[in-house]
Amino acid sequence: MKVILTHEVSGLGTPGDVVDVKPGYARNYLIPRGLATGWTKGGQKQVDAIAKGRQTREIKTLEQAKEFKSTLEKSPVTVKAHAGKEGRLFGAVSTADIAAAVKDAGGPELDRRKIEVPSPIKTVGEHTALVRLHPEVQAKVVLDVVAG
Repeated sequence: MKVILTHEVSGLGTPGDVVDVKPGYARNYLIPRGLATGWTKGGQKQVDAIAKGRQTREIKTLEQAKEFKSTLEKSPVTVKAHAGKEGRLFGAVSTADIAAAVKDAGGPELDRRKIEVPSPIKTVGEHTALVRLHPEVQAKVVLDVVAG
């Protein structure tokens, strides 16, 4: 079944890509979560609009992505979250919180959808997150979660 991706899906593609997936994966996962829409003949206009929007937002060159990677990996980013006495957070640190903390630390403005956290961050301390800056460049960001 052909679908048009509306959001980035790890291992499958980026917004605007037309991919062929199994019908059950499309019906039960991609389409209900808003990650993709079904392919139609009129869908090409939507693909073009998504691709144009992506070009304006993404990092333009590989050199710029490598520069951002070096600034992100240089020092840990402090994320403030509400925590109890034993260091457990009330909730979890979201990718939007991470993007805001990177921007506050003087780093580049990141799209929260390009940040991957291996497991939910629910305790204070040091954690890592992966940021996809460019199709060829990924940065590991060290997060210092503190009670605040």
